Amino acid sequence: MISVVIVGTGNVAQNLFHAFQKSVNVTVKQVIGRNREHLAFVQNKALISTDFTDEITADVYILAISDDVIGNVAEYFKDSDSLLVHTSGATPLTALNSVKKVGIFYPLQTFTKGKIISFDDIPICIEATDEKDLETLTKLGKCLSNNVVEIDSEQRKTLHVAAVFVNNFTNYMYTIGSDICTEHNIDFSLLKPLINETAAKLNTLTPLQAQTGPAKRGDQKTLHNHLQIIKDKHQRELYTLLSNAIKEKHGKEL
Repeated sequence: MISVVIVGTGNVAQNLFHAFQKSVNVTVKQVIGRNREHLAFVQNKALISTDFTDEITADVYILAISDDVIGNVAEYFKDSDSLLVHTSGATPLTALNSVKKVGIFYPLQTFTKGKIISFDDIPICIEATDEKDLETLTKLGKCLSNNVVEIDSEQRKTLHVAAVFVNNFTNYMYTIGSDICTEHNIDFSLLKPLINETAAKLNTLTPLQAQTGPAKRGDQKTLHNHLQIIKDKHQRELYTLLSNAIKEKHGKEL
């Protein structure tokens, strides 16, 4: 049995709490947050604390907090004998240098307020300076996921950049598509089967192989017609930039 304390009240903290609660091999001993109201997702009030200095014994302390406060919050646990980890994709292990035993427990997934998701297939990226600590994080990760991977800080930082492209930027494209539909009184849900199929193709094809569309085909007529429909300057610039990038990429590959 691995005992954990979760520090944080946001989307990652809430999802970790619910996932650990379902595991027979993990016990959550405490959830710490600055605002008691934000800890409402913890139904067992005995587990709630707003005191960062009131340390209890646990195998792992998990900082599921904003990147910019990781170093400051870590200071509260600099004398702890527990393994302290953070869940950030972009923050290096060195942010925890003030603590004795440190590591990374980074779930590579997007977490949305109010939505609890399954960790079964979420990659858990781990890192630690000590072999025993790495074993602990491996065991902890396997309590949640079938996909636990050891990745160092530089690899994780690069992976986070790639994640921004495939998740955050892609979702912004959905936003533009939705705006265009709304502008022309079209139901955005008509595009959802296309969105789902585009993602599903990546189960059998590489992104390069899965690329379709007028830019890949070099269909200049369709590209120019699309630009006539798009009235927003920012959207036109993005359409042109992305189309040129696709043409260049596939022009080199073909």
